[in-house]
Parts: sequence; structure tokens; C-alpha cells
Amino acid sequence: MLKQLPLCTSVQTREALSAEEAADLAVAFKALGDPVRLRLLSLIAAHDGGEACVCDLSAPFQLSGPTISHHLKVLREAGLVTSERRGTWIYYRAVPERIRLLSDVLVAEEVSA
Repeated sequence: MLKQLPLCTSVQTREALSAEEAADLAVAFKALGDPVRLRLLSLIAAHDGGEACVCDLSAPFQLSGPTISHHLKVLREAGLVTSERRGTWIYYRAVPERIRLLSDVLVAEEVSA
């Protein structure tokens, strides 16, 4: 797992990304490049209270439990979700700051005429 930058200074100052920042953010973008993971993140973020049990995330897919777990692990390692074990279930929550950072990288600064 790559060290995730707590703050992406270049994005905030509208400068070009450093090599370290680009490598860190590329992991998250790559994780979202898979339709299953993109949908999983969407389901988690849209779930009541902003968190979802793994038991709630498996039903919409025709995938095995281990496959869903693998995709959730990729999202977690990319810093897009966090997880918490409660009894026998694991609950996932989206990380809004991380998602916002990805969004900020893609937003072009407006140039005034």
C-alpha cells in the first residue's frame, strides 16, 4: 500500500502535481477505473448514514463474497473507504476528503479574460 498524502499541496495551490502526489492519486484513480469498485463506492456513499455493511453490498452484484471483499480491499488501500469490524460484519464508510481531492485534481481553474 502506498503512503497516502494527508494533503495534496499542489492541488490546493493549483500547481502541477509532484511525482509523489501523482503516484498517490493514481492509485485512487486506478481503483475507480473498475466498474465494480466505482459502483461499490457509490453504494457506500449513498447508503443511509454514509456507511454500509458488507452484507448490504454483496446483493446488487452477481459476484462471490471473496471477489467483493477483494474490491473493497482495493478501495480501502486507495484511501477511498475506511472499514470497521462490528461483531462478524465489516462496515465501510466513504472518505469524503479523499474523493474531494480527486475531484479537485480534475477541475480546471477558470481563466478570466
